[in-house]
Amino acid sequence: MANEHSEVANDTNLVPVYVSPLLSRHGAAEAQDDAAVAGTEGVAWHYGSPLVEQRIFDTGTGLIDRSNRKVIRVDGPDAPAFLNNILSQKVDEAGDGFTARALDLDAQGRIQHTMMISVVDGVFYLDTSAAEFDSLLTYLQRMIFWSEVTVEEADIALVTLIGREIPLPEVVFHRVVDWSGPQRIDIAFDRASFESGVDKLLEAGAQLTGLMAYWAERVKALEPEPGPDLDDKTIPHEIPQWIGRGERLGAVHLTKGCYRGQETVARVDNLGRSPRVMVLLHLDGSAPTSPAPGAEITSGTRTVGRLGTVVHDADFGPIALALIKRSALDSDLTIDDVAVNVDPDSIPAEESEQLGKAAINRLRGKD
Repeated sequence: MANEHSEVANDTNLVPVYVSPLLSRHGAAEAQDDAAVAGTEGVAWHYGSPLVEQRIFDTGTGLIDRSNRKVIRVDGPDAPAFLNNILSQKVDEAGDGFTARALDLDAQGRIQHTMMISVVDGVFYLDTSAAEFDSLLTYLQRMIFWSEVTVEEADIALVTLIGREIPLPEVVFHRVVDWSGPQRIDIAFDRASFESGVDKLLEAGAQLTGLMAYWAERVKALEPEPGPDLDDKTIPHEIPQWIGRGERLGAVHLTKGCYRGQETVARVDNLGRSPRVMVLLHLDGSAPTSPAPGAEITSGTRTVGRLGTVVHDADFGPIALALIKRSALDSDLTIDDVAVNVDPDSIPAEESEQLGKAAINRLRGKD
């Protein structure tokens, strides 16, 4: 079976937990201890040589099992308008082949759900983390009202290829991902053909590569994973590349029609900056243990940030994502009294003219 489950006990009953069939492949090992955070469950963290596996991206084609993500299928004549009214991305004119990130925000503009959208034969496929799936599916179904649209789970499994292009077998869809990491293609298989599809990719030259290698590239590309990297206060502008500008679609379209949370997005973009921003941290590799996601980042006696994903990179050693107050980016930072350094290249430059703030300043100058 391509979609296997084991059962683990909680306080009241047995809960099914996804276990990828690729975990039975030679050398496959799940994430352990502090690495076992939301988003790592049920797939291989590595296949025996995690840092060596990351080198595959430079020399060949790495195949990363991301079948622990889940997919929602949205279909019907009103699907484009229905999703356009709910999500931060402009999709009312999205045609076949369209792919982009999108967010669902609450009324205060805080991120509730993250997803990737792909359109195939007029059908919208929304893939999201397993932790976000149930609440996102329920929310979308509750918002249907009189729209001619169906919203249901799709039995689809995702893998990601990083590195050289190889021939692809028959798939539900594939997408070239716009990000600042190495060349990446996401592939969607029917779960019934997941293993056979993977085997065809391996025959074409791909090599099994653990999620750890992919997460190292994700961290360097400043791409957050909701579980470890975002909290209940996160707003879109804290991840600058998620704001669509020019040719970059991002996850937030700044000029589309109304959607929940749009007022906060517009206010931050026109009048100010987000108080925090996501950056790349370099950690002390000589420390006896690595800090855990969620740890407080301090400057002197002040808490100025929150640690996210922590992973070892083949070139840089231990690195991490973090949400840090903009006012503290140039400060001396520590985590549990261990010094950490902000990668200066990850500090965003100002990208918007902040027209609202400029107008206010002009008015003040006339007083």
